[in-house]
Amino acid sequence: MTAIPKKEYLFQTSSHPGDTAQFGLDFGEIYKRSVIGVRVYGVPQIEKDKLVAFFKRLNDDYSRRASKTEYHGHEIVYDYMNLNCAKTIGAGFKYGGRYADLDVKSGALFYRVEALAALHADLPTEMAIKLMKEWDARGYRMDAVLYGKYAGSTYMDPHEEVKVAFKDLPNRFPSVLSFDFRAEDGRYEDYDNLFAMYLLYNLGKYGVKVNGQTGSLELEKLGRNLPYARAVEIAQADAKEDSNGFLARILQPARGRTFDGVADRSDSMGSSGPVPQMPPPKASAAQAPASQTGR
Repeated sequence: MTAIPKKEYLFQTSSHPGDTAQFGLDFGEIYKRSVIGVRVYGVPQIEKDKLVAFFKRLNDDYSRRASKTEYHGHEIVYDYMNLNCAKTIGAGFKYGGRYADLDVKSGALFYRVEALAALHADLPTEMAIKLMKEWDARGYRMDAVLYGKYAGSTYMDPHEEVKVAFKDLPNRFPSVLSFDFRAEDGRYEDYDNLFAMYLLYNLGKYGVKVNGQTGSLELEKLGRNLPYARAVEIAQADAKEDSNGFLARILQPARGRTFDGVADRSDSMGSSGPVPQMPPPKASAAQAPASQTGR
């Protein structure tokens, strides 16, 4: 686990970890996709310290190639299905922060069967929703911030077999694991996916984006920012109504809203319309030079 400052993770085109860091993934996220951040208020310092201690322990387990721990039944090494970012974050809160009731999945029985392991994998959005419920139970306040994608980046990841400019990649905000988990871009019609996106929108307080003309950050007050319980109540009702409508292909406007816009049943897209476009970028900001990406 590497600690990346939020400013670097979101906006910078170079990274302090060095050559192993990947642009658009480990740093400079908003050049590749929009990011939704959940801000949590009232967390006691002792809980933060326990989380830090857990991740130090995880790194020690990785360094000594530990083969089995209380939080993982196999070697402590990154695995897309079995020890991914969502599971390690969940494990940090469960075993470090002592969130005893937090559900952290284990694909141990299906470890070597990829298709089965996928069904038992932790996913980032799903884990975020679980953690938000835990934080509310502890009396912590929350709001959400949309860090908008920088829409003009022509950079293409040299590690990908198919080269696609960052500006042409979809956001794909969800998913929780559901029947439409592998749906085409934007086609997220399942209740759980809709609920997650509607909940985050209802908690939304600010939007942040890079002005392509000036290179400066612009802050927009979203104005939703509902209390968590009310945000959940509305998201549940809207997701139920819209999911049923999408499945029945009812041609009428959706009730729920997402950070991307309004879900639209008329084209069967459960995750909204297109991402709002930003002004065209300066040439210097549109593409990170290879020397800056560490590749």
